[in-house]
Amino acid sequence: MATTRQICCGRSGAGFTLIEMLVVVLIMGLLVALVSVVARPDERGQLKVEAERLAQLLELAVAESRSTGKPLGWTASGPTYQFWRFAEDTGWVEVRDSDLLRERVLPPGMIVAGLSVENMRPRGTLRLEFTPDAPPLFFSIELSMGEERYAVASSMGGRVRAVAAGEQANVPAI
Repeated sequence: MATTRQICCGRSGAGFTLIEMLVVVLIMGLLVALVSVVARPDERGQLKVEAERLAQLLELAVAESRSTGKPLGWTASGPTYQFWRFAEDTGWVEVRDSDLLRERVLPPGMIVAGLSVENMRPRGTLRLEFTPDAPPLFFSIELSMGEERYAVASSMGGRVRAVAAGEQANVPAI
């Protein structure tokens, strides 16, 4: 039989103390913070992801233009870009019926900084046109975020790819 002293002051092993709980919560908080820092890409990583996405979308636009027989266009202004479809009766109309070729907004701080197209002088509007019967022109689109730069460039054979700043993009300089 237990004495009064054992019942009053004895400790059963059925729970945690407040200190133990605080230590566990602190460790979990540190782990969550560490995972969120590791999982969030840096500026260079974000640029690469967006450049690869844009390269795939431009290749899709070229393929759609060839398969439908209708010209498609691409324009950019700062952090946004759109795709356009040409119709004989209405002219250029923004593509709104395709979830892939919809208007896109780049992540905060990222912009479309420039466009170079072979044999063309730069103008105010950043614009590319893809016609179904003509081979695509060589072009390079520069994305920037702070000091970081990444490019989307066409290459021999009409392929569009993302290239790191400083890589040779097979695009004539203008």
